[in-house]
Amino acid sequence: MNITCISDTHGHHLKLTKFLTGGDLLIHSGDVTEFGTKSELEDFIYWFSKLNYAHKVFIGGNHDLVLESSRLQKKLGEGIVYLQNESALINGYKVWGSPVSPYFLGMAFNEKRGEPINKVWKQIPLNTDILITHTPPFSILDNNLGCSGLGNKIQDLKLRLHTFGHIHEAYGVIEKNSTTFINASMVNTKGLMDLEHKVINTPITVYLE
Repeated sequence: MNITCISDTHGHHLKLTKFLTGGDLLIHSGDVTEFGTKSELEDFIYWFSKLNYAHKVFIGGNHDLVLESSRLQKKLGEGIVYLQNESALINGYKVWGSPVSPYFLGMAFNEKRGEPINKVWKQIPLNTDILITHTPPFSILDNNLGCSGLGNKIQDLKLRLHTFGHIHEAYGVIEKNSTTFINASMVNTKGLMDLEHKVINTPITVYLE
């Protein structure tokens, strides 16, 4: 199964269309919006639904306030699954997704480090094959800003793939202990003088046998 990973499009998803030519599974690891509005979300879902992938999965991120305030219906469009601290079975792989990230400015899906956020990670089933989170685990493609509780939890799992975003400047792929880790952030980190994010990265595709 070929899996394409993107994250942190922040409303700039249309700029990725030319790179997303189709496949088995497309994963978006959160921050589909910039301002967390309903209209941004509707625009994203319409775009996502038109992409030529057999399965499409996405989670929320800390910018996606609209997702935190109102739970989406399961039927979003053909082949689309939204995960919020839950699992789905896709092509025989158990996929678990969470929008939660460590507390920062009281944004969407924020949980304080330590026991509050660890309660979320305890929900991850031990038989998970593909893990989708918005936050990276600590010390893996995170510029040391990720979640240590998540890092501890994944040591108990036998993941094939863990994909995330959130820390834009840590985009990339590494292999560690038979797991492929992907930070799929598509945009830059805004400077003080930047009015908006810019798409600077391309989708990452991996293959699972």
